[in-house]
Amino acid sequence: MTPLQSKEKGREPESAASKRVLVIDDEKVMLSSCQKILEKTGYRVETYDNGQEGIARFRQSPPPLLIVDLKMPDIDGLQVIERVLEIDPQAVIVVITGYATVGAAVEAMKAGAYDFLPKPFTPDELRLIVNRGYERWHLARESQILRREKEEIQRNFITLVSHQLKSPLAAVRQCLDALEFLAKDELSAEATEFITRAQARTDELLATIKDWLTLSKLKRGAKCNECDSVELSNVIDQVVHSFRQQAETAGVDLEVHANDGLPKVRGDAACVGVLIANLLSNAIKYNRPGGSAEIRTNCNQESVELKVIDTGIGISEQGLPRLFSEFYRIKTEKTENISGTGLGLTICKAIVEELGGSIEASNNENEGCTFTVRLPTAPADNPRSTT
Repeated sequence: MTPLQSKEKGREPESAASKRVLVIDDEKVMLSSCQKILEKTGYRVETYDNGQEGIARFRQSPPPLLIVDLKMPDIDGLQVIERVLEIDPQAVIVVITGYATVGAAVEAMKAGAYDFLPKPFTPDELRLIVNRGYERWHLARESQILRREKEEIQRNFITLVSHQLKSPLAAVRQCLDALEFLAKDELSAEATEFITRAQARTDELLATIKDWLTLSKLKRGAKCNECDSVELSNVIDQVVHSFRQQAETAGVDLEVHANDGLPKVRGDAACVGVLIANLLSNAIKYNRPGGSAEIRTNCNQESVELKVIDTGIGISEQGLPRLFSEFYRIKTEKTENISGTGLGLTICKAIVEELGGSIEASNNENEGCTFTVRLPTAPADNPRSTT
């Protein structure tokens, strides 16, 4: 299916039913006049002489356009606007009133009205403002359809990347491993080096795809669950345990100084684990032999603060503002042999923001850098908890 076909499929045909106008006014003469004028223009008009009935009809079947009088005996126009927008925040509302003051117009527009028409008005004035309002509704509807199509394309593309790129690359990696194992006694040193390079590049591509998929899910709000709560100390322990071997190989000492009795934080264990793992991975990779990577925590009633402190190469002042940008990596002689996707810190920022927290980076006084994360504490009565 082509994009044009998809667009045409998603768009409902314009009909008389879609050109509905709901008019609410306690003056029956006004209702009759509006109905006659607009029906001659091609609109299907429904009229109600009180706000309660009009709101009930709107809730039953929201029309593209609502015309409402400001001054009515049961509930006034401002109350109608408020309730209608609760039902449909995209509703296009035109206010009419015989009390044409600037103050009334401003209040109506602040309440969410699209436009304002003082009584008495001519048929041409009514037709103009209704046509303009309907065009606004129509454009908003088209925009909504396009947004849905864009989201569908993004979902399809993520599926394509996941299945059509990730799976073949994983198969290539397995073949390289098998070749290295089966022919290790027959391969020359040069051939072995080429296989090792191919394995490393394949791993880099797989890591990039994994991080990109994670970031895409985060942007769609599909990764973290801020309704859950998690024991931060448990997650820290699990992440640190998984990085012990990498730290030992790099000659980096891992230290944890976590407060006892930390309150639970918002989010699920997997999501918070990805956050800490990315920060700790960087603290090890960008460190130096004999250096250290340290995790510290602090807390108050509203949030838990987590610091990841390293004694590595640090960050230039020019690089700090761009540190959380997608695919940004620090490029110096010291980092040219360090692998990475340039998405780890972007993922960290997306996780923290989704959970309602904050993250910032700063250089240490002597060397290395510190990442400070603040995560909101979970409500004490939150029944959903992960470890």
